[in-house]
Amino acid sequence: MENWWQKPITALKGIGSKRAEAFARLEIVTIGDLLNYYPRLDSYIDYSHLSTIRELKTDGSRQIFEAEALRAVERVSGGGRRYAVITVKDETGYAEIFLFGAQRFQARRFKPGSRLLITGRAKPGRTAKAVSEVLLQPCDEDNLDRSVGILPVYNLTESLTQQNLRGAVRQALQLAKEYGLPETVPDSIRRQYGFPSRLEAVSNIHFPESTERFRSAKRRLVYEELFLLQCGLMLNREHNHDGRPGVKLARDGKTVQKVLQNLPFTLTGAQQKAWADISGDMEDVKPMHRLLQGDVGSGKTVIAALALAKAAENGFQGCIMAPTGILAQQHLETLTEFFKDTGISIEILTSNTKAAERREILQELAEGTLNVLVGTHALLQEDVVFAHLALVVTDEQHRFGVNQRAALVNKSDYAPDVLIMTATPIPRTLALTVYGDVETSVMRGMPPGRKAVETLCYTGDMRQKVYAGMVRQIEAGRQVYVVCASIEESEAMEGIRSVNDVYAELKKTWLKNIPCGLLHGKLKPAEKDEIMEAFAAGELKCLVTTTVIEVGVNVPNATLMIVENADRFGLAQLHQLRGRVGRGDKQSYCVLLTDNQEQDNLARLTVLHNSNDGFELAQRDLELRGAGQLFGLRQHGLPDLRLADILRDTDVLLAARKDATRVLAQPELRKEMLKGAANLFDSRFAGIFNS
Repeated sequence: MENWWQKPITALKGIGSKRAEAFARLEIVTIGDLLNYYPRLDSYIDYSHLSTIRELKTDGSRQIFEAEALRAVERVSGGGRRYAVITVKDETGYAEIFLFGAQRFQARRFKPGSRLLITGRAKPGRTAKAVSEVLLQPCDEDNLDRSVGILPVYNLTESLTQQNLRGAVRQALQLAKEYGLPETVPDSIRRQYGFPSRLEAVSNIHFPESTERFRSAKRRLVYEELFLLQCGLMLNREHNHDGRPGVKLARDGKTVQKVLQNLPFTLTGAQQKAWADISGDMEDVKPMHRLLQGDVGSGKTVIAALALAKAAENGFQGCIMAPTGILAQQHLETLTEFFKDTGISIEILTSNTKAAERREILQELAEGTLNVLVGTHALLQEDVVFAHLALVVTDEQHRFGVNQRAALVNKSDYAPDVLIMTATPIPRTLALTVYGDVETSVMRGMPPGRKAVETLCYTGDMRQKVYAGMVRQIEAGRQVYVVCASIEESEAMEGIRSVNDVYAELKKTWLKNIPCGLLHGKLKPAEKDEIMEAFAAGELKCLVTTTVIEVGVNVPNATLMIVENADRFGLAQLHQLRGRVGRGDKQSYCVLLTDNQEQDNLARLTVLHNSNDGFELAQRDLELRGAGQLFGLRQHGLPDLRLADILRDTDVLLAARKDATRVLAQPELRKEMLKGAANLFDSRFAGIFNS
């Protein structure tokens, strides 16, 4: 049967139109999608390793056991955090299952006498073994097929069960055995690494015949994801560069020198080093492709200004693309100051630019009389045409995808220099994946005159004193941010103070006669800009907001940030947030409020009190939370990885990258790889292979 994997999932027995809708919610539309919907790697049910409660090791390893539920109770920790405990037993003893956060609501599903399959980590408890980080499943027909040996566990959606998924996957695998599963990786690479066939790998990732075969399948499929991702990205860049010549600029002249004189400070050592790197790149005919990583407030815009001035004094144009209108406006104001008396012309283009003004800007741009254009996604529109674009700067903050950056670069007749600025420390392997053959400049430290933000951590019983301090700051003529973790109250976020509730409460109490604004992601872009502009202008004294203010807003008069439920944020994110204060010459403060008094949480937040180094904090966050939570590829316009982890699988990524370079350089291997990519029947990769 030709291309059987492209058939709709309704071709399988037991899947009608209604059930197909449920599968579609998991992005499973075809039989091929189903085979690529891998199980949860940490949650297989391995009946060959089923323990009794007495046999459970208390060494932190994940184990699986079967037990009977006796009772479930809800408790409150010393810090006010609610959790549930289910007491279970088997013939060898008792254990207590601890459920935290939204997971505690599961306790209500299991009545006394229910038999459970429990996967988790055990440690000694006061009266019985305590099991946490738990996956709970009922011992029903879904999970009692012990003849299989190792059963997969899938992420589900409403109205689908494990039995539905497993049954459908079994049918799909039977078709694969009957009609064959095409290869996706060149044969020479499969032989080089000793990989199993794709049929064997896919079969053993869904229904492992043994632990060894599972490991071998996972190893091959992890490589496959990373190899095809690298091939797609390289083809994408190959297409975008398409042999255009680079631009070789002269050494720094009078215009660059004038910009340096206009600065109200001298460059720090880190800024000088970064500028030397970038200036050197721009004087080479090979197009620059550089990532500028600078901590919050380290002065990246100054470096961008120098690069734009260098392009202008050589008779070329430059542009800088920011993720929001207000950030673009701030760039315009800052650059205008830096470019004073240099003769550099600069304009801004956003979705709010009036039609007549827009026509005039586009005409100047096309004629080459406009040197620098600042803008948002509006720069990507087809009628935005540059006469001679030589420098593209993107102020990233993870807001632009691969194809958006490429669309801007392709507006030039040359292969322009590209400078990517980010305040988020990015591991080298992620930078290689997202940005390609990128050179990196790192700026640490603060410009002269900036004072380090003092970070304080308080528990909820100090909340009233903290807000009294907020009023004193406002009375002294300063401005304040109050940051909340959610927009509305929900069961899943129980105990979290929503931005709507905090705003309403403050308006009735501490901020009764003080102008303040409410800002969150559900507002229309124009509404958000209006509120931010009012705050930046000093009309609003307090801004109660979600993390939408994380992206570089510059309000030098803001000297206090209060973060509610600070335990719900990562360290790197809290560091980004507190970077919104301390942007003037006044001492600024960031107050972290938490109702979670557990020692681990307080110790984690104390790290912020002790360090203002974003790179150190990002590393600590990585250790505490793992790569998956911090670095998703989808935010960069790339396909999410289902099995691979860019940080954990660094060695595999680098090997796959090397192999991809070799394969693309050899016509026969290239042809085989493209055929393999077409055989992947995975829409995740279509965007980068078809762009």
